[in-house]
Amino acid sequence: MRGLLLLDVDGPLNPYAAKTHRRPEGYRTFRYTRRGTWHSGRDARRYKGLRVWLNPDHGAQLRALADDTGLELVWATTWMHLANTLVAPSIGLPELPVIEFPETDFDRDTGWLPDGSWKWRAVAAFAAGRPLAWLDDEHDDGHHEARAWFDRDRADVPTNLCHVDPRHGLWPEHLDGIRAWAATIPR
Repeated sequence: MRGLLLLDVDGPLNPYAAKTHRRPEGYRTFRYTRRGTWHSGRDARRYKGLRVWLNPDHGAQLRALADDTGLELVWATTWMHLANTLVAPSIGLPELPVIEFPETDFDRDTGWLPDGSWKWRAVAAFAAGRPLAWLDDEHDDGHHEARAWFDRDRADVPTNLCHVDPRHGLWPEHLDGIRAWAATIPR
């Protein structure tokens, strides 16, 4: 059974919590506007919208990690299918499977429900007992009940919850840790 390498966008790939006016080294600026347009380069400065910092080296690094470990890359992000449309081409990833988060857990005015259970439940259902490594910045963000349920549900399944600081984004140490963890899983 092939294991999974789950990718969140905001935090691991987009260090959104970095100093506002100091783009991290190696990253490029993108803008996602309310009209649904995606801009990069000089155009990213001309448009207002959600600022996203992405490192184009991450795509090759993640593909190499998947090749080395046999893990399947999967989006586990509230960007859902937009991750394939916007983020993947910007960092050199192919189209990946997407974990769907239920619309019932989203409120147009307040966003995703604050208990966090929606993400944990959707990941557990998608993984269906497969080993997984999960790059995310919210594993320990006060979702204690949801996290406890997830840990019980996956008690006998190899699981690596790899926390990524949203001020810094993905580092080689994260990838090295997943590579070492994956080496312990029979293929």
